[in-house]
Amino acid sequence: MKIIVLGCGNIGSVIARDVAENLPSSQVVIADVDRKRVREVASGINLENVDWMQVNATNHSELSSKMKSFEVAVCALPGRLGYRACKAAISAKVSMVDVSYMPEDVMALNIPALKAGISVVPDCGMSPGLCSMFVGRGASQLDEVEKAHIFNGGLPEKAVPPLGYIITWSVRDLIDMYSRKVSIVKEGKIIQAEAMSELEEIEFPGVGKLEAFLTDGLRTLLYTVKAREMWEKTLRYPGHAARIELLKALGFFDPERVDVAGANVEPREVSAKLFERKLKRRDVHDIVIMLIKVSGLKDDRHIRYVYRVFDRYDEKRQVTSMARTTAYTASIVTQLMARKEIAEKGVIPPEKLGMNKAIFGKLMSAMEKKRVVISEEREILD
Repeated sequence: MKIIVLGCGNIGSVIARDVAENLPSSQVVIADVDRKRVREVASGINLENVDWMQVNATNHSELSSKMKSFEVAVCALPGRLGYRACKAAISAKVSMVDVSYMPEDVMALNIPALKAGISVVPDCGMSPGLCSMFVGRGASQLDEVEKAHIFNGGLPEKAVPPLGYIITWSVRDLIDMYSRKVSIVKEGKIIQAEAMSELEEIEFPGVGKLEAFLTDGLRTLLYTVKAREMWEKTLRYPGHAARIELLKALGFFDPERVDVAGANVEPREVSAKLFERKLKRRDVHDIVIMLIKVSGLKDDRHIRYVYRVFDRYDEKRQVTSMARTTAYTASIVTQLMARKEIAEKGVIPPEKLGMNKAIFGKLMSAMEKKRVVISEEREILD
């Protein structure tokens, strides 16, 4: 079995190592446009079944051509490249697991993927991804879904200046998350809302007060789970939203180029570079918090399923909690795909894996072995 991992950043490198360790008879190749960096990452993993190659993911023919010699691909590229990578996988007839936060509607690729005879699992990270699986699992145990609420966030262990936040994943996708219009469900209808709106405060045991605001994480859940009300909110330390909203108002996240001393620059790209420089803190460890509530009717009774995750930085392996919940999710699904345990073809939203009791059980068992603590509670509301 030959598996290619596209992207060698914080998430891609952890995916590659975990897949290689758990599928020792497979060859895992890490691919990236940065030849020096991808070579260093492969060398740092230091496993006999890990190799590297240089590839330009913006070049469809080059990417598709290089993917043809593999059975499974993993896309850990920035969101702006995710859709292209999925299209290249379809052209190469290679099944793919994707963790990118692409702005496009990946379900548009369902028919092409079916025709190519491949499986594509999109948005297979922390959220969307693991959170979507919890919603799918909860929904599958109800006759009718009334509400699905997702709270999640990757945070430093303690708020650190200037934003109470550190970078643990793609900074460009982070900025996109703060800027992109949000799709939610209200009164059974899909509506648009502003990113970071509907701000509220919520208390978490062991952490304290956090703020939560709308972000665009429902994705395929909008079409696979019929609910009266459904939304995702991202968690941050109090005051973060106000600071980010100020940056947005001042134009720091704008895509339109401006002239600066004769140079034509994009404010969003400059901000991304500055975030990278100022908010990447190796001396500060991270945590991930998830709280998912799915409620509705079962046999005419009001039932609510509650899923909780609280994860910390892995000191021994030096893996961020964001990577543990994002990369391990993608890695476990990749392993299931490589073992032919995911047989369905076409685009398979992550919540569909949650709806499959056997697959969900394997996912949770694998997460438990990695000490990602997940709890499920069933509450009778009447």
